Amino acid sequence: MIVRIMGEGQRELADSHVAELNKLDDELLAEMESGDGEGFRRTLAALLDAVRRLGAPLPDDALQPSELILPSPDATLDDVRKMLSGDGLIPG
Repeated sequence: MIVRIMGEGQRELADSHVAELNKLDDELLAEMESGDGEGFRRTLAALLDAVRRLGAPLPDDALQPSELILPSPDATLDDVRKMLSGDGLIPG
């Protein structure tokens, strides 16, 4: 799976990591719904860190379509709300 973090480029992750990312995505969605700004910041950072840790960076000149686009680390609650689907940031 090709994942883009806005402003940072793309990483390739094995499908086996989707469950870990979905768990963080569920936490992020719950924090957004409750208005927990501090929890939101912490969980967004954890989600992006997991993608960085688990994924292999693609070269800047690679022209691969992103299957998943995640917000930048400085995204606000409102920014992320606009990106959400019914399943959160990560489908499934």
